[in-house]
Amino acid sequence: MKNGQPHKLDTISAYHQFWGLPKPEHPLISVINFDALNHQPDQSSLTLISNFYSIALKRISTGKLKYGQQPYDFDEGVMMCMAPGQVLTIETDAPWNSSGWLLLIHPDFLWNTPLAKTIRQYEFFSYAVHEALHLSEKEEGLLVGIMQQIEHEYQARIDVFSQRVMLNQIELLLTYSDRFYQRQFITRKITNHQLLNRLETILTDYFNSDALARNGPPTVAYIADTLNVSPNYLSVLLKLLTGQSTQHHIHDKLIERAKEKLSTTDLSISEIAYDLGFEHAPSFSKLFKSKTNLSPLAFRQSFH
Repeated sequence: MKNGQPHKLDTISAYHQFWGLPKPEHPLISVINFDALNHQPDQSSLTLISNFYSIALKRISTGKLKYGQQPYDFDEGVMMCMAPGQVLTIETDAPWNSSGWLLLIHPDFLWNTPLAKTIRQYEFFSYAVHEALHLSEKEEGLLVGIMQQIEHEYQARIDVFSQRVMLNQIELLLTYSDRFYQRQFITRKITNHQLLNRLETILTDYFNSDALARNGPPTVAYIADTLNVSPNYLSVLLKLLTGQSTQHHIHDKLIERAKEKLSTTDLSISEIAYDLGFEHAPSFSKLFKSKTNLSPLAFRQSFH
């Protein structure tokens, strides 16, 4: 088998054509049963870039997936979500085999609606998510049922209410999905605790280097990038695990280091502020007092 260039699918019609499906009944939204896929690409590695949202509830018996450049774990889970422009790679040496349901939503379907702005806020459309959502049979049936309701709506006679009804069903599907993904974040204890350990190591290494005085405290974007996750994903996960945002963790480390310097050195408040990456001592003093209810000077004096 020979591997080809990425296949870019700009429309839902192009997706249907690529997989040997009949033309879509609606140009901007489609529900597909994987059993209906007829196309078997003659490639051991197939890369697809689709310019629409996709929500898949599927079970895979052959092949491996890569989401972006990272392996995607479908071993136990059944649900995967992708945003427009993201890259999916299918690797297999056997005929591609999967079952389940797929919802495709073109961004134009959401145009001029509140969902157009809010849909990308759902974390499961992020490259940071590397495993499929685990669902019970009842939960999977619930989501499949919503997809089938969407299919029924666009198969019926289109009227002025059709888009509103389908948008409401999409939002319901996304809300349930968000609930189930949040649960999965909470229950993935080993992975989450490993991330917390890595976060602590990154902060400690940064604060022990000269980067703090040279560049100031680390940003949320820097921490997320070092952990290879998105800033939003990291903040959601940390709030679920610790009740605190990423910025809160950075500030806690700053205050911890400030207390150490205030209690064990004779450095002035301005010198400590500079060592901690603050350009102006009042900014440091304001943060310190907001976190401890004491000024840096009052904290130092409490040791004498």
